This record gives sequence, C-alpha cells and structure tokens, in this order.
Amino acid sequence: MIWGGMKTLVHAVIPGLCITSGSDTVKRLNHIMVAPPKGAGCDANDDRRLGDLTLPEHPAQFVTRADGVRLAYRHLPGCGPTLVFLPGYKSDMQGGKAQALAAWAADKGVALLRLDYSGCGESAGVFEDGTLDIWRDDVLAVLAEANIGPIILIGSSMGGWLMLLVAEALGDQVTAMVGIAAAPDFTDWDFDDADRATIAATGRIERPSDYGYDPVVITKGFWQSGQSNLLLNGAVGIDCPVRLIHGQCDPDVPWETSVKLARALRSSDVQTMLLKDGDHRLSRDQDIAVLIDVVTKLAC
Repeated sequence: MIWGGMKTLVHAVIPGLCITSGSDTVKRLNHIMVAPPKGAGCDANDDRRLGDLTLPEHPAQFVTRADGVRLAYRHLPGCGPTLVFLPGYKSDMQGGKAQALAAWAADKGVALLRLDYSGCGESAGVFEDGTLDIWRDDVLAVLAEANIGPIILIGSSMGGWLMLLVAEALGDQVTAMVGIAAAPDFTDWDFDDADRATIAATGRIERPSDYGYDPVVITKGFWQSGQSNLLLNGAVGIDCPVRLIHGQCDPDVPWETSVKLARALRSSDVQTMLLKDGDHRLSRDQDIAVLIDVVTKLAC
C-alpha cells in the first residue's frame, strides 16, 4: 500500500542494478563524512560531518494558480543544476529526507527547491481535490515562477511518479533524476478488483496507514488521473541520467517496481540501487547517506 562515508557491500551487479547491505553502512548520520561536490561555487575543502549541519529555515515563497490557490515553496540559490525535491503522497517539504537534503545543500552551496502540492503542507487547497495531473501542474507552476534553469528532479514514492511526468513535460531542462522508492503506476498494481469496485461505488477508498495519518483517502479523481498516466507498460521517453534507490524490505512499493522502471526508461544511463534492509521511507541515517552520495555525484 502506498502511503558516502558510505561503504556498501555489493551482493550482486547486473546492468543498471546493484544490491547493497546495511551491515557495512555507517549507522549514525553524524559519523558520516560526505564527499563535497566538485564544481564552481562549491567548497571542496569542507569536510564537516553531515550530522553537524543545521537547516536555516526561511519563510516560504508562494505562487498563485489561476484558480487562486497559493502554492508554497522554498528556493535556496546555489551552484549547479537546482535540486528539486518532490515529496510522496500526503507528504510535504518538511519531511526528513527533504530537510536533510536541504541542510546538506545549504552547507555545500548547492541550489535546491522544495515545494508543497496543493492541499499539502503550507500550500492552500483541499487535499482530496488533488490528482496526479493537478500536482504535476503544481510542480510546473512553481518551477516556472522560480525560473531556475536546469534541474535535477528527486522524487520520493508518489513523487517518483510525478518526477517522470514532470521530466516528460520539461524535456532537456531536466539534467538528471533520482527516485527514492519510486511508485509509478501504483493506481494500477496496488488496486485489486474490490478496491476498484469501492471507488466506483463510493468515489473514494480509505486505507489504514503506518505513517501518522489515518486513514489514507484516495479519491476516484486521483485514481482516474493515475490510470490516465500509466507509464510502465511501454518505453518511458526520458534520456537523462537516472538513479533509483529502493529498499528490499519496502512493505508498500515492491522493489521490483524500480527494476521495472529502469528497464522501461529509454536512457542508457540508469542505475538501480537496492538497499537490502531498507524500508519504504528510507529515512534512516544510512539511507540519507546513500541519497546524499548519489546526489553529490550528480549535482556539481
């Protein structure tokens, strides 16, 4: 159901795929030395530990949609392509991964943009009015307002699906992508006949959640928009470098989803990293360290 200083042990390697174990991964974030990105404006001599970093939080900026809904975002200027973090279903830009990434980016001088979809976090709107199409367009509206040039999209769970849709819309503006337990097509593979019947009859489905919001509500409108944006049954016409990180203990999005996505992507530069003991959130210290290491190699 949806809702660096790194030494990893490689169990197997096939094209586009590596499997890592947490047994040789540093367990505390404040013990991890993060390799600084190399590029203009980035301090390559700073070897502070990631756990020592803090995030200087500034007031949100807003863009107003044509219907009057205000969308919140935070843009941190810096070097390289701008990192754009897309949160998961019913999540927002204050999540653990988003904030850890923002703290690292602020310290290293790397440009980053976080945002909240309509109905989420600091953005206006009603959550249950949201659909995949609407939230994709929210992302595009924020990016147009911020006017930030080349970007690297980082999508978590449902944000990994939106990442693909946004990349298709923006083309060459997207220089790379990072999926974290990406969940494209979950309205298809995560819904059985009984779920579909419930949505058809009541206009919504409610499910229990282990993530602090109960129940999880999925509306007929969201489900229909998902079914109109299925990607994994054909080639995904994206050519930029793509990195996919997935936990093999993910109870919500099967890790095989990332493997299937890697095969569907047209890009020849795709790597899939499977964390043998990783869960769906991938928010442990060692998981964040994997994310930082991947982003470091793409960002500057």
